[in-house]
Amino acid sequence: MVLKRVICCLDVRDGRVVKGTSFTDLRDVGDPVERARVYARSGADELCFLDVTASIETRPLLLDLVERLSRALLIPFTVGGGVRCADDAKALLRSGADKVAISTAAVEQPDVLRSLADEFGRQCVVLSIDTRSTADGWIVTTHGGRNDIALDCVTWARRGAELGAGEILLNAIDTDGGRDGFALDITAAVADAVSVPVIASGGAGRPEHFIDVFTHTGATAALAASMFHDDSHTPDTVKRALADAGIAVR
Repeated sequence: MVLKRVICCLDVRDGRVVKGTSFTDLRDVGDPVERARVYARSGADELCFLDVTASIETRPLLLDLVERLSRALLIPFTVGGGVRCADDAKALLRSGADKVAISTAAVEQPDVLRSLADEFGRQCVVLSIDTRSTADGWIVTTHGGRNDIALDCVTWARRGAELGAGEILLNAIDTDGGRDGFALDITAAVADAVSVPVIASGGAGRPEHFIDVFTHTGATAALAASMFHDDSHTPDTVKRALADAGIAVR
């Protein structure tokens, strides 16, 4: 039996944790190391740090922050944002990250997934997909959701897994920050299409949403940000609700 994971996400800009709605209207919610310590103590299975403007601003990787996080945390964490090549991934992993997430660069040069998997093992490679619902279905976006690409989300997820991604982080832009629940339709479609773990992201507002996504899709993990940032819920309360619903958690 695959135990479900509850992951806390920290979107980072200019060294601070930020959060918005549908990738816009970002507000400051604190220091990433301090927030990370809180989430680790309150039951998070993993953490995910995403530098939300790195691909747009082509800035250097936040290696100093990753090093500080690695000294503060005992749970696994993934870092993404601005990863373009194997050298970037190597720098993050050497600084203490357990996994690296890649999004825009993978769309632009899909073979980078293969090179990362060959050098570091696919268990370290997370394909982050920012997807938006359109009249033509769920499409892939790049550069923090700013550029729409004529690429079907499910097709890209399947291709990414074939190239070497060991995990899919599926970010539904439409539901991001809305706290009305995960995008179950696209999450189910992607999870059914790939053989690697899928992390549902975007829309969690209460523990019942985690129950829904694990009951109605094949996602093996679910990620939340704002519902944890405002301290209305903790990873522990989510995991207790999942256990009470008969869903096995870590």
